[in-house]
Amino acid sequence: MRVVTFVKQTPCALLLLAQLAGVLLYPFMEDSSAGRAAFAMFGILVLALAVIAIRATPFLSWVSMLIAAPAIVLLSIQVFSASEGLFAWSSAFEAVLYFYAAMSMLAYMLEDNRVTTDELFAIGAVFTLLAWAFAFVYVVVQALDPQSFTAEGSGTRSWMELLFLSFTTLSSTGLSDITPVSGHARSVVMLEQVAGIFYIAMVVTRLVSLNAVRSRR
Repeated sequence: MRVVTFVKQTPCALLLLAQLAGVLLYPFMEDSSAGRAAFAMFGILVLALAVIAIRATPFLSWVSMLIAAPAIVLLSIQVFSASEGLFAWSSAFEAVLYFYAAMSMLAYMLEDNRVTTDELFAIGAVFTLLAWAFAFVYVVVQALDPQSFTAEGSGTRSWMELLFLSFTTLSSTGLSDITPVSGHARSVVMLEQVAGIFYIAMVVTRLVSLNAVRSRR
């Protein structure tokens, strides 16, 4: 019962854990039709968790369901057809939903001066949502221009490579071996760099201000 209560009270924690689990599971899903079907099913799960988490935020949950619906339909088709042609289309809707979820959780954290357990998990969830959202944007950019990103080896970059690029760009570590070469790809990378710096600065400022308020009390 304690576990069930914790899950109900901390939807952001469940979303964060699912996305971190995806980082470990994605490499097993890239090289086969069954793996791609599992990838689509996992995508549906994360979308559902994101919609549930948004219900705890000030943003409108029906908007998230409206955005998630076409993504879930496209991912469901991919489960049974293992078609790669729909991946860019579903990625576009997933990117929009993850951006919406990230903004809603950011508002959730800034809503009051009291930090709950779920808001602490929301700090990590916003970061991973932004990383996933930009990775899906990279998928769309690459679908429009297959030569948008370069690395060792020829061909288009895999999902794991683009997710790795997104994480390294958002965290400003600069350790990715993936290089954006087209103008549009570089524009998105620069926007993600700004978003990463802005978010980290906002979180630090938020924690410092809350500590100051607590000290005055």
